[in-house]
Amino acid sequence: MALIAGFVVAVVATPLAARLAARLGLIDRPGPLKVHSKPVPYLGGLAVLAALLAPLAGVRPSLLVPLGLACALGFADDATDLPPAVRLAVEVGIGVAAAWVAAPHDAVHVALGVLAVLVLVNAVNLLDGLDGLAAAVVGLGAIGSFVVLSGASATFALALAGGLGGFLVWNAPPARVYLGDAGSYLIGTALAMLFLAAAQRHAAVVSGALLFAGVPVADTAVAIVRRMRAGTPLLRGDRGHVYDQLVDRGWSSKVAVLACVAVQGALTGAGIGIASLSGGVAVAVAVATVAVVGAGAIFAFTSPRAWTPDH
Repeated sequence: MALIAGFVVAVVATPLAARLAARLGLIDRPGPLKVHSKPVPYLGGLAVLAALLAPLAGVRPSLLVPLGLACALGFADDATDLPPAVRLAVEVGIGVAAAWVAAPHDAVHVALGVLAVLVLVNAVNLLDGLDGLAAAVVGLGAIGSFVVLSGASATFALALAGGLGGFLVWNAPPARVYLGDAGSYLIGTALAMLFLAAAQRHAAVVSGALLFAGVPVADTAVAIVRRMRAGTPLLRGDRGHVYDQLVDRGWSSKVAVLACVAVQGALTGAGIGIASLSGGVAVAVAVATVAVVGAGAIFAFTSPRAWTPDH
C-alpha cells in the first residue's frame, strides 16, 4: 500500500506542484549549463514529499521532520539562491535531525548522519542534470533499501520508490517538471536516512547499502577529482559530469540516462546480493566493488582527453 499510495499521490500532485511553481516564478530557464531548450517549472519535490506524508505518518511520523527541513531548505534555495555557508550549516542541522529520528542517540550516529546527509544531498543535487536521472537512480536505491530493511524503514523505502515512480510519469524525457533543489535535497536526505537505518544492521547489510547510492557518489567523486586536476574551483558548476560527458561523446540524453540507471540497477542488485553474504565476505566484496567502479569512473571521466574546462 505504501508503494501504491506514494505512486498515486505523486502522479496527482506533481502537475499541481508544477502549476504552483509557474505562479511563483520558479522556472528553470535555458542557460549555458542547461540542456533543455525551453523553460520548465520545478518544485516537483513538493509532490514527492506529499507522497511520503501518509505512509510515514502511519508508521513513524518523526521521519518527516528531516525530510520537511530538507525540502524547505531546497525551496529557499530555489527561490533565493542561498549562500553556500548557509546551505552547509542547515544541512548539518538536517543531518543531526536525521540521526535523531532514524538512529540511536549517540555521537557516532550523529556524526554518521551529518556525513551521510552532506554527501548524499549534494551528490543527488549534482546528479539532477538530465530528465528523469536523479529520480530513477534514487528510486532504485530505495528499492534496494526496501529489500534489506524491515519495519518502518522498509515502508519508508517503498513509499519513496512509489513517490519517485509517480513523479517520473511527469519527469521522464521530455520532462514537464523538475525536482528543483527542494526535491533533490529531499530525496538525498531520504537516501541518507535509509542508509542510517541500514547502518544499524549487521556488517553485510551495511556493506550492501553502500552501493545503493553508488551512481550519485561516483559522479560526485569524479567531479571533485576532475576539478582538482583541472585547477578549477570545487564549487563552480560546469558541464563535465559523467552524464554530460556521455552526451558530449555523442550519446543522446535518453541513452545517457538509461546507461546511468542501468549502472545503478546493477549496483543495487549487487548490494542486495552482498547483504546476504557473511560479514567478512560481504565487506571484502563491497570494498572490491567500490574500488573497481570508482577507479573505472575516475579513469574514464577525469582524464584531460575525456574532459576539458571548456565543456
